[in-house]
Amino acid sequence: MGRIYRNRLLLDFFYKSSTMVYMSTINVTSEIGNLKKVMLHRPGNELLLLTPETLEELLFDDIPYLKNAQQEHDEFASILREQGVEVVYLADLTAEALATSEEVRENFLRQYVQDSGVQSIYYKAALYDYLSSISDCKELVLKTMSGILFSEIQEPPFESLSSYLDNSERIFVKPMPNLYFTRDAFACVGNGVSINRMYSVTRNRETIYGHYIFNYHPDYAGKVPLLYERNSTDSIEGGDILNISKNTVAIGISQRTTAEAIDEFSQNIFFNSNSEVKTIIALDIPKTRSFMHLDTVFTQIDYDKFTFHPGIMGPLRIFEITKGAKIGEVKICQSDISLEKLLEKYTGASYIELIPCAGGSRIASMREQWNDGSNTLCVRPGTVVVYSRNNITNEILDKKGIKVLEMSCGELSRGRGGPRCMSMPFVRDELH
Repeated sequence: MGRIYRNRLLLDFFYKSSTMVYMSTINVTSEIGNLKKVMLHRPGNELLLLTPETLEELLFDDIPYLKNAQQEHDEFASILREQGVEVVYLADLTAEALATSEEVRENFLRQYVQDSGVQSIYYKAALYDYLSSISDCKELVLKTMSGILFSEIQEPPFESLSSYLDNSERIFVKPMPNLYFTRDAFACVGNGVSINRMYSVTRNRETIYGHYIFNYHPDYAGKVPLLYERNSTDSIEGGDILNISKNTVAIGISQRTTAEAIDEFSQNIFFNSNSEVKTIIALDIPKTRSFMHLDTVFTQIDYDKFTFHPGIMGPLRIFEITKGAKIGEVKICQSDISLEKLLEKYTGASYIELIPCAGGSRIASMREQWNDGSNTLCVRPGTVVVYSRNNITNEILDKKGIKVLEMSCGELSRGRGGPRCMSMPFVRDELH
C-alpha cells in the first residue's frame, strides 16, 4: 500500500520557486557515463593534527602518513587524467570563489568562525583577525581546512586562565581530515547539487566550501539549482546518493542519512527544481559504521552490473518515492520485487548481475568490504578505479570482463573510504 506525504508549510515556497530556470555546468545523470570532470581534494596538513585522542571524534580508525597519502592520491588523480578526465580541486575552486569580492571573502570568514566551535567572544574575534591577515585566498582556504593551534592566535590582553596553560600544541580549531572524501559534503544530481547536512558535527563544517563554490564561483554561481541546503535539520550525505539514470536516484537510509532528510530531498526534487528525476529509490541498509553509506556496500560498474556486499541483502527494505497528484504530495510505496528486478526496471537493462564483494565468502567479503571492496569509481561503462588491496574482488571483476584500474591505498584506506568516496563527478556523458 502506498501512502501520501504532505508538507503544507512549503506550498507557497514551491509555487514561487518552481519557475526558476538555470543554465547548469553540472551534469551527472548516471554512475557509469563517461566521466569528463571530477573534483578531488588532495590530503593536506589537516592529517597532521590527527592524534590517538582525536581519532574517534574525527571519524578515523588510524593515523595516515601524510607523505604517502599524498603520493597515493596523486596516483589516483593521474589514473583519472590518463582516462581523459579533467581533475579540479576543492581548495582551488573555493579560493577562486572567495577572490570574486571582498564581501564574499569576509562572509566566508565570519561563517567559518561561527562554525568553528569557538565560544569565547574574544577568541572568535582573535580567530577572525588571524584568518583575515592571510591575504592569499588559496593559503587561507588551506588553513581553514588544516586546523589551528592556540599558539597561532593572539593571547588576550587581560588576565585569563588560558594564558597559564601550555598552549604551544593545544588545538584551537579542529582540522577537517575527512575532506579528501569529497563525495560526502555535497552531491551532484542531474544538473543540480545537494549541499548536505552532515551526520557528524565535525564533518558538517566541510559543507561551507561547497556553499561558496556553488553560490559564488564564476563557473557555477546562479547556474546550478540547489537541491538541499547545509542549514537543513536532517542529515544526508553524498555517499548515500547514487544516480541510477536521468530519471531515477537511489538513496540509502543509513547511519548518516535519515528518512526525514530523504523526505525533504524528495520535496525539493519534485517541487522546487526543474530536475528530470521522477523516482527516488530509498534502500534501508544496516546502520553501522562499516556500512556507513550506500556506496560502501553497493556501486554500479557497467550497464548491467553492480557490486554489493552480501551483508545488505537479508531483510533489505526498498521504497519507491514518486511525485503526488498535488503540489507538496509524494507517494511512497514499499517495493515487493527483488533488488535485481527493481534495477532492471529503472536502468532499462534486460538482466542485472549483482557481483558480491570477494565472491560472497563471509570472512573475505567482510575484510574487503571494510577496505571498500565495493566502493568503485566507474570512469566509463565497464571500467572502474579500485583499491589494489582488495585482490579477491578485483580478480572477480576482471573475470567478469570489467577493466580494473588499481590504485595504491595503504594510507588513504585508513579513513574508511574508497575511490568513489574520494571523487565528486561534475560532468558525465549521457547514457544512450
